[in-house]
Amino acid sequence: MQQETLKTGTTTVGILFKDGVILASESKSTMGWLVASKTSQKIYPVDEKIAVTTAGGAGDTQALIRIVKAEINLYKITRNAEFTVKAATSLLSNILSNNRYYPYMAMLIVGGFDRDGPHLWSVDAVGGAEEEKSFTATGSGSPVAFGVLENDYKENMTKDEAVRLAVRSIRSARERDVMSGGKEINVTVITKDGMEQISQEKTKELAK
Repeated sequence: MQQETLKTGTTTVGILFKDGVILASESKSTMGWLVASKTSQKIYPVDEKIAVTTAGGAGDTQALIRIVKAEINLYKITRNAEFTVKAATSLLSNILSNNRYYPYMAMLIVGGFDRDGPHLWSVDAVGGAEEEKSFTATGSGSPVAFGVLENDYKENMTKDEAVRLAVRSIRSARERDVMSGGKEINVTVITKDGMEQISQEKTKELAK
């Protein structure tokens, strides 16, 4: 008997703006046709100014986040040096590439701010990495999110404009992709000053 494939889905978004980078996600977690959680975390800080969004298997993505956080902490302790966004992306890519024959079920967005400014990367399940110059999205709802992003993104957006666009793209995906949803739209803003989580009150207001 053919084993039934476990269905998963999500929507995550990354946007570059004038002073930093925004990462956003919805909060629905599924196990096949069961909604396992309506408040799942899908944006994980791995350093003071670097975060990763996750799409795919929860166990795989959470394991990757633990490994990356440990490696970054070890590097900073032993080298007493800043860990760049590119270095975090390369670390993830190497881990995924080394496991390509037994791959992690993961699609990731890495966003952060370092000495060279804001950066945004997308990383696929076998370690392929590409630096994005404007925006990106992952997960089953990404085609819908991409449509909103392609239509409304512009260079040198302000923080408020980028937050509104992020919320709008996630909201649209939640409305059209059955695997995306949940109770929350989570938005993280990363600038030279650090990491800021936009309140649920604000995202709910913007999502109306």
